Amino acid sequence: MQKIRKDDEVVVIAGKSKGARGKVLRVLPAKSRVLVAGVNIVTKHVKPTRQNQRGGIERREAPIHISNVMIADPQTGEPTRVRISTLEGGRKVRVATKSGEQIDS
Repeated sequence: MQKIRKDDEVVVIAGKSKGARGKVLRVLPAKSRVLVAGVNIVTKHVKPTRQNQRGGIERREAPIHISNVMIADPQTGEPTRVRISTLEGGRKVRVATKSGEQIDS
């Protein structure tokens, strides 16, 4: 079970975007990276194509290593570790370590 998933609210804890918050747009498990909205913005030179007639310089998010982000606690909003807990029915859920609150609904 992955500890960080798409649509999770995360806080960047290291790197040039330290302290930034954002929503996970994509998880790249093969490369251990995540794409977070509004974090690690880079400029990319794009050639004109049929879809993009103009081309030019584009600003977009670049992937950031998964070890540099932590899930925001649902109660306080602070960065927290995540632990996997099993419910009575055998279903596994993610739990915020700081508050003990369940992340999965």
